[in-house]
Amino acid sequence: MQPSGHRLRDVEHHPLLTENDNYDSSSSSSSSEADVADRVWFIRDGCGMICAVMTWLLVVYADFVVTFVMLLPSKDFWYSVVNGVIFNCLAVLALSSHLRTMLTDPGAVPKGNATKEYMESLQLKPGEVIYKCPKCCCIKPERAHHCSICKRCIRKMDHHCPWVNNCVGEKNQRFFVLFTMYIALSSVHALILCGFQFISCVRGQWTECSDFSPPITVILLIFLCLEGVLFFTFTAVMFGTQIHSICNDETEIERLKSEKPTWERRLRWEGMKSVFGGPPSLLWMNPFVGFRFRRLPMRPRKGGPEFSV
Repeated sequence: MQPSGHRLRDVEHHPLLTENDNYDSSSSSSSSEADVADRVWFIRDGCGMICAVMTWLLVVYADFVVTFVMLLPSKDFWYSVVNGVIFNCLAVLALSSHLRTMLTDPGAVPKGNATKEYMESLQLKPGEVIYKCPKCCCIKPERAHHCSICKRCIRKMDHHCPWVNNCVGEKNQRFFVLFTMYIALSSVHALILCGFQFISCVRGQWTECSDFSPPITVILLIFLCLEGVLFFTFTAVMFGTQIHSICNDETEIERLKSEKPTWERRLRWEGMKSVFGGPPSLLWMNPFVGFRFRRLPMRPRKGGPEFSV
């Protein structure tokens, strides 16, 4: 690319894409932003899909124990109603945030856009250096990293989380933060209810505290306590890590690699606004903001682990 006056820096010194390369042109620069926005993102990774299903099953199990083992048999009507509404609202918000994280494009860079035509369309200044990913043959924007599972370069990639079967990046970090927050809150609520349930069962000699037999009740409560402790520990740590990264305008990958910032870091509240959108409000807590039904594309996509539904 010397005649163009700019340089292409490639770690593995691969050549630019040619017309004979086997990359899907439908995912290159010819795809418009509106077309990409109308697709639901999903990663076909076996481990990630198993982890995502396990997450849903564990939340459903917790909801079953809280509702049918602890709240419905209770003689205190308002205790059951209030706690049932709170826990189920937290569960719905957590699972909705999980879905938004899993099905939202985290900020993938179009594959195979390192073509001569695209390079010329960038109108680069003489001597300007750009970077190409040798794995997905795309022009890498600043702060983008390649994910070996998604097989794409992701803008502001923080990490790949198998529990949501997706990368956490520029466009879905907000939903991941909400997911960890709501799981942590529901875990604390479940642990508190378990404590009250144990006290109630001990005082009542385990005869009227549950519709299940005492051995089954004990087993269900113990498993829920273990699940609550593990979920709370994991999600609370992840929530704190994510908030710290957002406030410092630094992804987890950049922190682990000790990358020196070449960008102008945002102030703490500016970083929060850029992730959650707009000034502080209750809308930050709503995982349904911006949700709309997607169209169903009829043409199949090739050349990647993600597909449209």
